Amino acid sequence: MVTNELVSKAIEYIVENLNEEISIEDVADYCHLSKFYFCRVFKAETGEGVYAFIKRLKMEQSAIEMKLGKNKSITDIGMDYGYSPSNYSSAFKKHHHLSPAQFRKAVNSSCAPHPYVVDQLARFQSYEAYNQKIKICELEDFRVIYERYLGNYLDLGEQWLIFTAKHQAYLRTDTLLIERFYDDPSITKVGQCLYDLCMTVDGNLQLENITTIEGGKFAVYRFDGLIKDIYESLQGIFNIWLPNSGYEMDERYGLDIYRKIDRENSQVIMDLCIPVK
Repeated sequence: MVTNELVSKAIEYIVENLNEEISIEDVADYCHLSKFYFCRVFKAETGEGVYAFIKRLKMEQSAIEMKLGKNKSITDIGMDYGYSPSNYSSAFKKHHHLSPAQFRKAVNSSCAPHPYVVDQLARFQSYEAYNQKIKICELEDFRVIYERYLGNYLDLGEQWLIFTAKHQAYLRTDTLLIERFYDDPSITKVGQCLYDLCMTVDGNLQLENITTIEGGKFAVYRFDGLIKDIYESLQGIFNIWLPNSGYEMDERYGLDIYRKIDRENSQVIMDLCIPVK
């Protein structure tokens, strides 16, 4: 969990400005801290230097864009993140161990390595199978208590128990539990995924860790099954449905909205929500 409020604020700034030329000084100034103090605090909280964190996110988000936007050129994607064609190719290969062209060729296939189960492939359904279960919906804004995490999705179960126990006083019968995810775990290392755990609250509640998740148009897939199969379904939507749907992913981030949780049998009903335009 990211416990330092200023580091969480810095991460938010970086995520929202990845397409800009962000310097360490820019982020430190945004947090009203000296560069050297900010760098120490950031690395102590995240385990990464500020510059390394920014560069990693640029490489990973550009890979996601390449995965989802099959008609956008590699050159244009690199330029969007501030790289010349030659610099982008070398930086991408150094980070992902594949050239951009090799990466693009490898994605959007019928299966992919499973990052959480050794020697297992995540196998995808057809576009038609996903399309039958996806609805395009307009979601309202969500006012939520949230906590930010930088770590492994395998820890979610335990983190949710701690999170809901901590905020037990605000739970109501109509409370929604929501995950807001920023990364693609098929691209980001499993221990470095960035996500928020959120819980809807009354609009009049005033706390430091309250924010508003922007609603809007989302492709919504109702998942009903074992928790261990969520990854496979979500990757199928990203690899198969989205690139062939005619929709583009919006700059907002994805949401997992829990509808029913059966911890005893490791089953869940939830809406996998992809922001689209």
